[in-house]
Amino acid sequence: MKTRCLWAGNDPLYIKYHDTQWGVPVHDDRKLFEFLVLEGAQAGLSWITILKKRENYQKAFDNFDFNRIAVYDEKKINVLLNSTGIIRNRLKILSVVENARAFISVCDEFGSFDEYIWRYTGNKTITNAWKNPADVPSRTPESVLMSHELKKRGFKFVGPVICYAFMQAVGMVNDHLTSCFRYRELKA
Repeated sequence: MKTRCLWAGNDPLYIKYHDTQWGVPVHDDRKLFEFLVLEGAQAGLSWITILKKRENYQKAFDNFDFNRIAVYDEKKINVLLNSTGIIRNRLKILSVVENARAFISVCDEFGSFDEYIWRYTGNKTITNAWKNPADVPSRTPESVLMSHELKKRGFKFVGPVICYAFMQAVGMVNDHLTSCFRYRELKA
């Protein structure tokens, strides 16, 4: 039996996410945007809630095509507000549209969001060595700086804790516990 991070629990969806995605470096702009949206949607909720709605988010938000999302109008916002498959919070939905616009601006300035965002870790994965779940921070100086800079660029729902969760999800940091089988795999 494989030893996993305790948060993966017993839910097959959580286990699959832990084993195949969490902490794996992402350099595709659309996937980076997806994780930024999903982490923002999670604010105040559990990650499993968002994971269970992930496919609905993909459908509702045009598979996270930030160019399409950037031009959503009030009619599309109302459709999303009535979509039972996603979190129907007006501020969170509006933030996706605003974040798509800010995302495009960053891509225009830096060539890609990937080029911009990975600068916060020196363009490499920071590999931590946590032994206990309580040791894993909820924010770091890097996530605080990222949050500050993203907010200045017009992004919403990007506080330091959300930014750190994003960094963990997209492999900017390897926060698997040292006892977890994925820690060694991702470190290699």
